[in-house]
Amino acid sequence: MSAEGAFIESLRAFATDPAARGLNDDAAVLEFGGETLVITQDVIVEGVHYLADDPPSDVAWKLVAVNLSDLAGKGARPIGALLGFTLGEEAWDRAFAEGLGKALSAFAVPLLGGDTVSAPTRVLSLTAIGRAAGPVPARGGARAGDLLWVSGAIGDAGAGLRILLGELGPGDPLVERYRNPRPRLEAGARLAALVSAMMDVSDGLLLDAARMATASGCAVLVELDALPLSEAYLALLGEARIEAASAGDDYELLFAAAPGAAPAILALAEEIGLPLSRIGRFEAGAGLSLTDAGKPLNLPPKLGFEHG
Repeated sequence: MSAEGAFIESLRAFATDPAARGLNDDAAVLEFGGETLVITQDVIVEGVHYLADDPPSDVAWKLVAVNLSDLAGKGARPIGALLGFTLGEEAWDRAFAEGLGKALSAFAVPLLGGDTVSAPTRVLSLTAIGRAAGPVPARGGARAGDLLWVSGAIGDAGAGLRILLGELGPGDPLVERYRNPRPRLEAGARLAALVSAMMDVSDGLLLDAARMATASGCAVLVELDALPLSEAYLALLGEARIEAASAGDDYELLFAAAPGAAPAILALAEEIGLPLSRIGRFEAGAGLSLTDAGKPLNLPPKLGFEHG
């Protein structure tokens, strides 16, 4: 078990309110005053989740987007946010604040408050509050026989990070995907009634698919050749699908649905103009397995990004 997993396990003994969902999900779900509120918090750290020379406005956008992506994975629409901010160089702070205002405005999210602190390293957090009008899918609802789907394209953000680190040639669309992810709020809200489980892809598709399978008490098979790759990714890296599947920061939706839901899912993809691709299936048993063109593949040494 990773250090992150061990720490979360130590919290479960007192995270007993039903809203916490046993700390097995990406957000808390609180029934309050006849409404369903979805509450999530993500933290990003300089040198871990963003580069020290990333523009402050892009860091602000990413902080907002990664939290709203968690709401999207629960089918919720945002209604407010709280900021936790580490003070530093004044010009950087001003540029971040300006970028934060633009990001919140883009998603019509009011800032409700928060806190500031001084520290040697920038640690930034946002608590996002959303409202769900229908079911709130957990990551643990998949069943054997369900199909595994993903939105958009996978691997772009990981390639964008490698470009910024000087490991790959130029590719502006890929850098944009790393610095400015787009939370799939409309898709998440519309998919919630069609799926049995849903979450966003933040730490790598393979790792997050394995997490969904574990939480659901079943096995998952990922068909690597079905993985959706963008034209920009293919132009730079070709058919490097293992790399795409184990890269993080995609912030696409990963979801399970019964086979009978496929026509409605594909119709929704057409309606909202976002590709929704079937990439595997859930089976009885446990664990993650991979195929390529129907042939079994060994799992890579690293499925995605883990803390510790």
